[in-house]
Amino acid sequence: MNTAEKLSALSTPELIIDERKMMANIVRMRSRPELAKVSLRPHLKTAKSVEVALRLISTPKGPGTVSTLKEAEVYFEAGISDLIYAVGISPQKLPRVLALHRAGCDLKVLLDTPEQAKALIEASKAHSSPIPALIEIDSDGHRGGLEPGDPLLIEIGRILHAGGLLRGVLTHAGDSYNAVGREAHAQFAEKERLAAVTTAQALRSAGLPCPIVSAGSTPTASAIRSTEGLTEVRAGVYVFFDLVMAGIGVCKMEDIALSVLTTVIGHQRSRGWILVDAGWMALSRDRGTARQAVDQGYGLVCDVDGKAFGDLIVNSVNQEHGILSLRPGSKSSLPELPVGTQLRILPNHACATAAQFDSYFVIPENADAPLKTWPRFGGW
Repeated sequence: MNTAEKLSALSTPELIIDERKMMANIVRMRSRPELAKVSLRPHLKTAKSVEVALRLISTPKGPGTVSTLKEAEVYFEAGISDLIYAVGISPQKLPRVLALHRAGCDLKVLLDTPEQAKALIEASKAHSSPIPALIEIDSDGHRGGLEPGDPLLIEIGRILHAGGLLRGVLTHAGDSYNAVGREAHAQFAEKERLAAVTTAQALRSAGLPCPIVSAGSTPTASAIRSTEGLTEVRAGVYVFFDLVMAGIGVCKMEDIALSVLTTVIGHQRSRGWILVDAGWMALSRDRGTARQAVDQGYGLVCDVDGKAFGDLIVNSVNQEHGILSLRPGSKSSLPELPVGTQLRILPNHACATAAQFDSYFVIPENADAPLKTWPRFGGW
């Protein structure tokens, strides 16, 4: 049974993984010789799926990165215990963190203020359960964290060390998503590395421990040239890739392993429109390619086998309707797609699109095998 026959029985819209492409993406990152001397700590937020996570991590216990406590709880229940919660911690979340620690999860939290550090110390003492922490470093002005050399770094380090909670430093060059090309991403990777390593050296010079020196993103992990001084590199969306990653040169279009299966439900021929049953509830409203050299609208349209039509994009969306049309300026002809035709849409942002669904339908690596279904979860 071919791919079209396997997908034909599905009610649309549905979320599709091409397992062969996914596994190729995982192996490619894992096999990068530049990462041979450090630990690869995959970010598990894109997948929100135990089945995918177990294929990403290097051992059954991890390591892994999460962006919600719900992820930490679900993955820990599946046996993944070496985790970093890579979002600044708030005091209200500490009871859930403590519960995970008491159950045996080695969950590290992230912070960048003395107030957070003191709250961690108080909670750890009150419950006799140490909560290890990493200090967040700002390597590119993109979001949170302290700049290398900020006096607060040593102050926070001493607060944490007094309670035995200082585990290291972490940085993420999120602005690398706005850079194009391998050379630009390599430069961001070096900025990440220098920021993390310089801060680690400052902590150690102050007599403080810094066992974990963590940096990374998919663009920088894909282009990094030196890991000297780092202990680990993080990356996440490489498991599926998406149009944003293709647009900045991190992957090829054919590497994208995630798509939304949809069905043609009508036409507005005088306007050059084809209507499908995947709107923003299925594709998300993410317009991450809008400022790139090629605007992919709300997604790039492929046939049911995953071959792109070229200039056919999801031009606009309503809640349950997607409107397909040719890219502005295209000299191509609108393909003839009768009502009932199944199509696949490549997403702008894999995380945002996947979040709309509670399961994946998986086209297996073995062409003779039937479709698989892998649950995914949401929430915080």
